[in-house]
Amino acid sequence: MSHEDQSNQADTVPAAVIVLAAGAGTRMKSRTPKILHRLGGTSMVGHALAAARGLAPQKLAVVVRHERDLVAAHIAELDAGALIVDQDDLPGTGRAVQVALEALDARSAVEGTVVVTYGDVPLLSTATLQDLVRTHERDSNAVTILTAVLDDATGYGRIVRADDGTVTGIVEHKDATEEQRTITEINSGIYAFDAAVLRKSLTRVDSNNAQGEMYLTDVPSIARNAGGRVAAVISADRWQVEGANDRVQLAALGAELNRRTLERWMRAGVTIVDTNSTWIDVDVQLDEDVTILPGTQLYGATQVSRDAVVGPDCTLTDVVIEEGAKVVRTHGSGARIGAGASVGPFTYLRPGTVLGESGKIGAFYETKNVTIGRGSKLSHLGYAGDAEIGENTNIGCGNITANYDGVNKHRTVIGSDVRTGSNTVFVAPVSIGDGAYTGAGAIVRKDVPAGALSIVSAAQRNLDGWVETNRAGTAAATSAAKASSSTTSTEESDPS
Repeated sequence: MSHEDQSNQADTVPAAVIVLAAGAGTRMKSRTPKILHRLGGTSMVGHALAAARGLAPQKLAVVVRHERDLVAAHIAELDAGALIVDQDDLPGTGRAVQVALEALDARSAVEGTVVVTYGDVPLLSTATLQDLVRTHERDSNAVTILTAVLDDATGYGRIVRADDGTVTGIVEHKDATEEQRTITEINSGIYAFDAAVLRKSLTRVDSNNAQGEMYLTDVPSIARNAGGRVAAVISADRWQVEGANDRVQLAALGAELNRRTLERWMRAGVTIVDTNSTWIDVDVQLDEDVTILPGTQLYGATQVSRDAVVGPDCTLTDVVIEEGAKVVRTHGSGARIGAGASVGPFTYLRPGTVLGESGKIGAFYETKNVTIGRGSKLSHLGYAGDAEIGENTNIGCGNITANYDGVNKHRTVIGSDVRTGSNTVFVAPVSIGDGAYTGAGAIVRKDVPAGALSIVSAAQRNLDGWVETNRAGTAAATSAAKASSSTTSTEESDPS
């Protein structure tokens, strides 16, 4: 994951991190579980796991329930070392943490700091979590709450402090007094706990409330009443504690993540001409002196090397672009573009396309599973699939590799220094030797030896007067008659 601060090794290692990911997310109105919705190319829970794993915790647990098998499989794919814990029928964040702690304790007793975070807070960074843990352990707190100050805190739980500034508890918005609702410091729901305090406090949390749930927010006041110190760390970056409960919030978080991604790359030496129309996933890699033109989206594991120019209007997924290449108005996935090569405009690169150094794939071309050698050119209007093309070969306009016989795919092999005429069709399997030529309109069904010229065409026949006889009354027939009359008059007036 390419969060800019994820790579910093944590200097304070928590005993465990618990990620809560059991919610149904009904406000998303989606068949996809909320935490599997993506922004920046990564699921929300993927962002959460990256931030958590950046702490290098001794143990990592994720609590799941809604669409359990789908979510669990995704988490296992992202982080095979994470312990997946099922929340039981007793609802609430308190119960979710309790079952996770019990599952971790079953392996070996958790001692030290336990961090609790959420699977739907995608912009939370390792650095912020590290600051939370560092403060928690430095001050020997029982509970440390990550908070934020918002202009509009409507709907959020408020942090209640005593006159001396110490945290006395958390009050939910619906339970707050008018005075408490004026408080702008809110609870993010992200905590650092002393494991022993957390374990004991959870046994005292009940579900005697309007929701019938075990609230994790009860733990700070329980811990404080037992003599523990409760404190808060205020995040200066409100986006890091923002969750996504619906598509509107997801879009806002995605836009902010993209803004940060673009800013990071521009500060690293990348030129991005129009930040409003450029989207770059967090795992994309860019070198210095890359130029990204308007309307470009770079997704997945795309890599762009120094001095390459991408755009305008490119959508590239898992594409490798080498130094100095130029790609314009191209849709591509799973392709590799060599140094100094050019692609586009209006080109479709499908998986398995490999374009060699200084090669060219031009306008209105589609390629798939094809290797194109150094300096070879496929300039316009064609299809190359399941093919191998050598070096310095020129493929003429309108060429097609006919690779599919209705049952199986077959390969076309074209050598180096080959020249093919316009509208050549290669009926695979077929091979064209080095230095061979094909004539315009050739339909090549048999191998062409090196240095040979392949011409596959019938002799041209002109049927004089055909249009006037067979298309009488048309504009073409009228024009033909005039031309014929003019020619006859010219011949009659010529004294020779």
